[in-house]
Amino acid sequence: MNDFSQLFFSEMESLRLLTSNLVSPPVLAFSTGLLAVWVRSDLKFPVQVYQGLTIYLLLSIGYKGGVALADTEASVLALPLAGTVGISAVIPLAVYVASRRFLRFEVYDAAAMAAHYGSVSAVTFMASLAFLDRLSVSYEPFMAAIMAVMEIPAIFVALLLARRFGASTSGSFGKSVAEVLSGKSLILLMCGMAAGALGGLETRELMHPFLVAPFYGVLMLFLLEMGLVAGEKLRESGRVKRSLVAFAVLAPIAQGMVGLWLAWMIGFTQGGAVVFAVLCASASYIAAPAAVRVALPMANPANYVTASLGITFPFNLVIGIPLYYNASQALFG
Repeated sequence: MNDFSQLFFSEMESLRLLTSNLVSPPVLAFSTGLLAVWVRSDLKFPVQVYQGLTIYLLLSIGYKGGVALADTEASVLALPLAGTVGISAVIPLAVYVASRRFLRFEVYDAAAMAAHYGSVSAVTFMASLAFLDRLSVSYEPFMAAIMAVMEIPAIFVALLLARRFGASTSGSFGKSVAEVLSGKSLILLMCGMAAGALGGLETRELMHPFLVAPFYGVLMLFLLEMGLVAGEKLRESGRVKRSLVAFAVLAPIAQGMVGLWLAWMIGFTQGGAVVFAVLCASASYIAAPAAVRVALPMANPANYVTASLGITFPFNLVIGIPLYYNASQALFG
């Protein structure tokens, strides 16, 4: 009876977390964007507004990460960063093999999937922070630095796989590397981190009303736009193969659970482990597409954009984040 009661309350808690996430402002905003596309609304965001929201969010994430780095000893970061680099290399290798074997993709399509699923989504990362903040669950303050580190290695590994097993590639590897390093996401993150790490207490007080306080309101607007984009991609792609849908749902779950276990082994707190799991489970649609367009133009965007943005992103946003948090209960009690 006691075991049954524990199972019952565990299931009720999982349902409560999922319901809470479904009605949270960021998820509601994303759902509204999807609904607007479905009902063929004329709701649109000007390109300049979308770019402005992106710039703000990346600067804000970088700034908060920089402040955290300034307050964190290097010895504390050593092991988390080592684990981050390691899993950032392993995930694209696993995704490449899975894409070749189960999706029957050619080398370039498999490499493109590896780049997207090995890299990270800054928006999913933001949503995980908002989720934990609502639950009053603390996490390591340097998680933004972890995200910045995870964005690049997987893309390099994917491009190396394409060059090793592909018959030909477009452009030099150096050009692809330069595309990643000069991408707006990385530059904005680094700018924000430098400002946060080098600024003193007076600077932090000045920047708080601009880069910290409005964060969640801006995130809600951004996710409304992302819902519009994801809805358009799903509509344009037409009939999606079942195998691609299955991959886009199962891959983040597997990657997230491995990331959760690794974070537990490294010594993260429960909140930090959940954020790390979300990073491992997310798929990039900013940095990775930029690199893939340059190095792998023969890869089919209908596969990697539909999977990463149209399926995995909403799955993680609505179901994945509470799922990884619930799984963390088993490790952290």
